[in-house]
Amino acid sequence: MSVPAAFLGVVLIWSTTPLAIQWSSEGWGYLFGISGRMVLGALVCAVLLQILKPGLPWHREARNTYFAAGIAIYGAMLSVYWGAQFIPSGLIAVLYGLNPLLTGVAAALFLGEKSFTPGKLMGMALAFTGLLSIFADDIMLHEDAWLGVLAILFSVLLHSVSGVWIKRIGGGLPGLTVTSGGLFVVTPLFLLTWLFFDGHVPTEMDTHAGLSMLYLGVFGSALGFTLYFYLLKKMEANRVSLITLLTPVLALILGASLNGETVSMEVLLGSSLIIFGLVLHLWGDRLIAKRVAVTVVEADVKK
Repeated sequence: MSVPAAFLGVVLIWSTTPLAIQWSSEGWGYLFGISGRMVLGALVCAVLLQILKPGLPWHREARNTYFAAGIAIYGAMLSVYWGAQFIPSGLIAVLYGLNPLLTGVAAALFLGEKSFTPGKLMGMALAFTGLLSIFADDIMLHEDAWLGVLAILFSVLLHSVSGVWIKRIGGGLPGLTVTSGGLFVVTPLFLLTWLFFDGHVPTEMDTHAGLSMLYLGVFGSALGFTLYFYLLKKMEANRVSLITLLTPVLALILGASLNGETVSMEVLLGSSLIIFGLVLHLWGDRLIAKRVAVTVVEADVKK
């Protein structure tokens, strides 16, 4: 599989996922929506395992990988679905743009990667300022929207730790194998969560919600997670998180054009600061090094 093609595929899927999450919960609640999505995703993976035959090993390293993947699938996705009740879909993607920063911190702690350089620290500070701007929005301080923001931030944290953990295990398993193992482990947990906290079976199916659930099950879960874990195998964890630099803009456009979502000035400013902070986090050190080199050369010339 082409790495650029997989990267583009994840960008497109993750850009449309926040809006599809909100649509899939309409009429029957978010627990039924996410449980149905995971059941569909697990079924699709089971079929793909039979067709492509990548294998589903169950040795210790593989089990640890499935467990690490399950953290992102269960904890992070459950938090996203719950938080999506309170905030617009575009803002979900913007907050997920913090993933590279948290991934960088986790990679420094667990993989020994250099994540606390001047450029990365400036990027973190700027993104944090953007997050404060979003919280400062009067709309965000009312109607429990701040709960949605906290839920998404918790989801981002779990997603970042999961990605670094899988990278640290280094099992070298195919992306489809990791996705399938993770879904097979957590799908029963989703069903139990739905039965315990809801248990209501909808008598009428909204076409909008049904199609969104189908899209999320096939593309958002089976294909999206498979491409993501494939990229984790082929690329550095910090490079994979570049995906979240591209998805916020697309998600904001989709939310505004297809779902009638409004973007306040505070949220727009905060989103811009977060995205610019990510740019500094990823390329700030290179710009600083280049500037230092130019300064040294100019000093030598003056001498």
